[in-house]
Amino acid sequence: MNLRRDVFQAIADPTRRAILVLVTSQSMTAGAIASNFETARPTVSKHLQILTECELLKQEQNGREIYYHINAEKLKQVADFIEPFRKMWNDRFNKLQEVMQNYKSQNKS
Repeated sequence: MNLRRDVFQAIADPTRRAILVLVTSQSMTAGAIASNFETARPTVSKHLQILTECELLKQEQNGREIYYHINAEKLKQVADFIEPFRKMWNDRFNKLQEVMQNYKSQNKS
């Protein structure tokens, strides 16, 4: 059965988020990525498979090694989706800060 992976389900897992952080600075092999975790290598391989299926990671073969690297274009799509929510929460926090400053000013008098 071929499952369609959802990007947001993929990044919901803390291990997969950690993998994304690891490969932001450089391409890495599965073994190099796995060495950063205390889980079994097949578990890390499954995480890599999910991230690759979601197109958050790209694979590049170099000789016998397969290197994983970030697909910045796909991550930008995630960031673009999240941006309106970030803006909404920033606006709400700014309004809350204004209310709190007004409250403090009124209580000092």
